[in-house]
Amino acid sequence: MPKRKAAIAVGGVAALGAAALLLPNAMASQDNSQDQGAAAAGNARTLKTTDATALAAQLKQSLGGQFAGAYYDSAKRQLVVNAVGDGAAVARAKSAGAVVRQVENSTADLQSAAKTLRTKAAIPGTAWAVDPRTNKVIVSADSTVTGAKWDRLESTVDGLGSGTATLKKTGGTFKTFVSGGDAIFSQVQGGGVRCSLGFNVTAADGSPAFLTAGHCGVAAKEWSDSQTGQPIATVDQATFPGEGDFSLVKYDDPATEAPSEVNAGNGQVVAITQAAEATVGSTVFRMGSTTGLHDGQVTGLDATVNFQSETDPNGVDTVTGLIQTDVCAEPGDSGGSLFTQEGAAIGLTSGGSGDCTSGGETFFQPVTAALAATGATLGDGGAGAGAGAGDDQAGAGDQAGAGDEAGAGDQAGAGDQAGGDQIGGADDQAGAGAGAGADDQAGAGAGAAQEQGAKHHRNRQQGGTSAN
Repeated sequence: MPKRKAAIAVGGVAALGAAALLLPNAMASQDNSQDQGAAAAGNARTLKTTDATALAAQLKQSLGGQFAGAYYDSAKRQLVVNAVGDGAAVARAKSAGAVVRQVENSTADLQSAAKTLRTKAAIPGTAWAVDPRTNKVIVSADSTVTGAKWDRLESTVDGLGSGTATLKKTGGTFKTFVSGGDAIFSQVQGGGVRCSLGFNVTAADGSPAFLTAGHCGVAAKEWSDSQTGQPIATVDQATFPGEGDFSLVKYDDPATEAPSEVNAGNGQVVAITQAAEATVGSTVFRMGSTTGLHDGQVTGLDATVNFQSETDPNGVDTVTGLIQTDVCAEPGDSGGSLFTQEGAAIGLTSGGSGDCTSGGETFFQPVTAALAATGATLGDGGAGAGAGAGDDQAGAGDQAGAGDEAGAGDQAGAGDQAGGDQIGGADDQAGAGAGAGADDQAGAGAGAAQEQGAKHHRNRQQGGTSAN
């Protein structure tokens, strides 16, 4: 298909629980819940997730070195900002409608702790991320970290102090999940590789392209939308391991139609209108070709994950700058879309532990960073790498008056419908940016399973490593 619509069909096996949550929450996000009177009085305002994210970005700039992270209180629909010390900037943050909490650890303190962990404890099967809710670095160790490795990790964390870092065990094993949202396939020496398409974009040279996981782009150069089909796209850039896990893959046919949307299954399509930063505490949705649609919360930022190297038995593939969540994922979901109900592209599935039966921890490449690094823009170029959550944001140093709202005027996909199901409110369609999952499957015996992957099969991948 020379003008293939790039949201490759994923079938209707999306998780019904997440799909049911997507619809009512999207509608609820359109109510006029901004409490402008409270803002004028200096009290916390109720905010949509995207508005809270936009306000957090502004207050980070305004507070400077006093800013120590922020998170979204989904129960109260309020933005909580951590601050070190007091002063005029903190007063402005309160006037802007945020809940300001005084904390001990500055952003610099937490970054220093993470640097120490990287230097002394980059052990395969470990991960750490900044948790603004506890104002600490949360360090996780999977089931493979035992004996001397555990002792080394525990000693390093103890050395940081109980007020700075916390160590915990997590089930399963940290791994990349090569398999995915809308399935994409490649043939390599030794077997097939399967991943998920994340989001359609426009490359810097104006050509149609898509983003997926970096470990998918490293694993294979040419990709197809079917297991046995001819390649339709070629990797242009790939980063993994290191500072991120993302690939830019250009469609071979410059006439390819690449709509900025995610196929969420069950006839639902979410129009992706912008790229946004993740906010701890916010609800997000993940689409992958193996497990379909699932939801959860962002639990940490600036995460570092130490994957066991797939090429060196004694090596480690360290990836930094990731988003940590409690959304489940399985092999085949790698590269798939992480997005909000309002249609903001948040991340690309990288890896994690557990599965969609027992749960687990998962990590995602921030879309904003991938766009900035590749020079790509979302969809037809209408939403760029730094797209904010709205048009009317509280200025970095300005007080938000009673009538000022952070990003209240930016609505996604007005009037679009997916298969008769309207996602979001009457004016706010949650856009479905290419939910192409990332089922990187290595192994000659995966033929039949991969064929079903494009239909969101739930079969486990066989005969080789798979990366989310």
